[in-house]
Amino acid sequence: MKKTLVICFAAYLILINTSANAAALEAEKSTGVIAIDGIANEKAWQSPPWHPIDQLILGKMPSAEDFTGRFKIIWDEKQLYLLVEITDDVLFDQHADPKHLYWDDDCIEIFIDEDASGGNHQFSYNAFAYHVALDNQAVDIGEKNADGSDNFVLLNDHLTSYWQRSESAPHKVVWEVALRVYDDSFNFNADDQHPVVLSLGKKLGFMLAYCDNDGSKEREHFIGSTDIKAVNGNKNLGYITADVFQRLTLVN
Repeated sequence: MKKTLVICFAAYLILINTSANAAALEAEKSTGVIAIDGIANEKAWQSPPWHPIDQLILGKMPSAEDFTGRFKIIWDEKQLYLLVEITDDVLFDQHADPKHLYWDDDCIEIFIDEDASGGNHQFSYNAFAYHVALDNQAVDIGEKNADGSDNFVLLNDHLTSYWQRSESAPHKVVWEVALRVYDDSFNFNADDQHPVVLSLGKKLGFMLAYCDNDGSKEREHFIGSTDIKAVNGNKNLGYITADVFQRLTLVN
């Protein structure tokens, strides 16, 4: 009985987190073709506002020289587009296997909930947590294996990613991503999977984060775009529940 009460209370704390993270985001519609090339010279990138990546999730808050980040987001019927500027003095990728301890390498993490319904997604496709590595491969946790072990899956066909260093600032990375959005009917083992068609007024759950590691065995900092209220001292909840995501609305 006590265990049940503890689980229910934890679920309640996560639920009230939703209202705490209610600050809404808007994505403007793209006015033309966006080339995913790390240059971001299209007119469509000029008007959207920058949003900071400045909320500590794990570790200690890094110095501005160690990490700062911000992003813009736009859309068309086929996909979301992210422009991410990262200042990181050390880019580090220690594991050649893209599915091995990928969260301990430098990467951006894109959280998306197609219908903004919230809820648990740790071992399902109710929502997605794409870890986009420095080699531009995307990994998430899939449904558990038959033996109950974790199943890490590559979802490279869900997005197109490209980054390059800034000419004017050697520690600055300009990263562009085109993300196709899938709903909770996604089946990793099916061949006929199609992303949803995006439309004006659609609402999604969204969060962006960055794993920063300067050469340690484990990531040193994990910083996000959303202020997550800790549950039992833990803020690292995005890979478990979409309840902590922000609401993203697609606008003109």
